[in-house]
Amino acid sequence: MATQALFREDAYLTRCEATIAALGVEGILLDRTVFYPLGGGQAGDTGALVLADGTRIAIADTRKAKFEGATPDDALHVPAPGQEALLARLGAGEPVVAEIDWARRYRHMKLHTASHLMCAVLPYPVDGCSITVDYARLDFATTEPIEREFIEARLASFVKDEHPVATEWITDDEMAARPELVRTMSVKPPMGLGRVRLLRIEDVDLQPCGGTHVRNTVEIGALRVAKLEKKSARTRRLVLEFVS
Repeated sequence: MATQALFREDAYLTRCEATIAALGVEGILLDRTVFYPLGGGQAGDTGALVLADGTRIAIADTRKAKFEGATPDDALHVPAPGQEALLARLGAGEPVVAEIDWARRYRHMKLHTASHLMCAVLPYPVDGCSITVDYARLDFATTEPIEREFIEARLASFVKDEHPVATEWITDDEMAARPELVRTMSVKPPMGLGRVRLLRIEDVDLQPCGGTHVRNTVEIGALRVAKLEKKSARTRRLVLEFVS
């Protein structure tokens, strides 16, 4: 049975009750989780699994399971080093409470939504993307000149105008029939479950995405272009950071 990925329907959930479905050297698999696994350029969540007696197992990363038969929603919660004695106590069927590091996740959500705004600011294919707690990096496949002041002004306008952000779903077949929705060259749409999740920023952008996002662009806050450089003959790299 696939892990129930609660974050796909509500990115603001910070904790959930769950049951250990399996565990091994690579990590812990739960029947349901609020932890987002590394994917689509967004870093995996960190946090803790809390046992019935209050013991906390620190989770240093979350990654997609790679074992045979795993689905795109099966997430492995990777424990931080030095907890071997605690892990030895665990077994399948044991109840836990999964808690994410919310402050870290929320920064991911804001920067990931900002990266979608960038696709409206610069209408070029995206040839690479990385969403971390400190910055969002995007590589655009273009040889056109890009002006830092123009980007910052357009982003500020999108944030200020309070565009609602929401998800919707289409079938895999519908996704295949609408290739124009795909903006990324390096990341495939999150297909394989029979349906594909789209992120819509009202009046701004629509594209497939399985990541976590804010509900309104105003939540993003002030951003600045920390780096703008020619990465290759056909690629321009841009790095966004929060204005402190």
